[in-house]
Amino acid sequence: MKTTVSRRGLVRLVSFFVFAAAILAASNLIYMSRIKRLENAVQAGYSGAVESLAQSADEISSVLAKGRFCASPAMMTKLSNRLMESSGEAKSALESLPVQGMSIDRLEKFLSQVGNYARALSEKATAGDELSADERDNVLKLSECADKLSEDLWELRTKMLTSDYRLSELFENVDGEIGGFLSDGFSGIEEGLEGMPKLIYDGPFSDHILERTPLMTENAKEISEDDALEKAAKALNEEPYRVLRCEADEEGKMPSYCFYCDGARCAVSKSGGFVVYALKSRSVNAEKITPEEAVKAAGEYLESLGIEDMEDTYHECLNGVCTVNYAYNDGGVTCYTDLIKVAVALDNGEILGYDARGFLVNHHERDFPEPVYSEDEVRSGVSGNLTVKGVKPAVIPTDSVEEKLCYELECEDDAGGTVLVYVNAMTGAEEEILLVLLTDGGVLTV
Repeated sequence: MKTTVSRRGLVRLVSFFVFAAAILAASNLIYMSRIKRLENAVQAGYSGAVESLAQSADEISSVLAKGRFCASPAMMTKLSNRLMESSGEAKSALESLPVQGMSIDRLEKFLSQVGNYARALSEKATAGDELSADERDNVLKLSECADKLSEDLWELRTKMLTSDYRLSELFENVDGEIGGFLSDGFSGIEEGLEGMPKLIYDGPFSDHILERTPLMTENAKEISEDDALEKAAKALNEEPYRVLRCEADEEGKMPSYCFYCDGARCAVSKSGGFVVYALKSRSVNAEKITPEEAVKAAGEYLESLGIEDMEDTYHECLNGVCTVNYAYNDGGVTCYTDLIKVAVALDNGEILGYDARGFLVNHHERDFPEPVYSEDEVRSGVSGNLTVKGVKPAVIPTDSVEEKLCYELECEDDAGGTVLVYVNAMTGAEEEILLVLLTDGGVLTV
């Protein structure tokens, strides 16, 4: 049967398709316009974070320069406090940038050490001890590193403001190495920090502590690349065939196989086959789940990796990501030395980050001694301004590589705030006091 279309029908049909095409084109323009506005907003945020990082580097450089000529313990303390504040601001700015998977070990080490080292020198000066020539030389070298860091960061920000680049260029991935515009800038920053001095002092970021051989991998059996790939795929929640081997492995104190998949990266220790970290780079544009749901998702993720006896100690939500901090529970004793961090996207609960380096470095079988002091005895020694709400045993780190068995006393102050007091179970001495802060971003301790 032959079908014919009248001229009027043909005109209507053509008009329909033209109209539909026009609607589709208009919708596409609106969609692209929204995408562009979003892209511009994200780019502006990244540029602002680099500016904040550069400003913090400026302040660090200035304070270190003054520290070279400091003569009084009071001034040394004042300057060290300013360094701690500036380095903390720099870390916050760095966390706002898509640097997951980039090699920024020197930068992270510099920001961790600079304020802590100054504080150690301040405490030495307050005790009446003179700073050695090597210590003053270290301050000079740190100052030179800060100068170079500031210069490189301002140069990077200028390029971000004057270059015509797309946001996707910040996330380019070639053979497992995150490349593109931002990565090139931070590669140059890492090179500029090659002159960092080796800092040995009484502090948690001293090189003699950072360079420790991880206890979990020290005598562990080496695994094959195939076995490591299976572990990486599970950690990244990907099929093994989609996970590829990076061109370069990680060496240092924890040699690891490195793998990648669509903007994600994972390292598995060659000794023992432990997942060291797993990271995914993507932006989170909405918050659809609660922090409590994020904590639950993080716990389920640890279970999927076969990691047991971890308790969540506190969490923080920032830029659409909830970071949950876990400590190992050893038969009722909370070990704040054995730490794991899990980052959860607040838009869909996806695991964006897993870092077990603190756990792998410190975890081992412990044989706790019988406490010399009882719970009742340490309760009675707490400040009269605090009301003890609970007591439990805990292991806390010290500024050296030692651990201390303590009682953690959860207390309430006169204003209803929570204060954690740690009393040595063997000596009865107060070892640490932490304030628990309830913020919009979660639960923090300072």
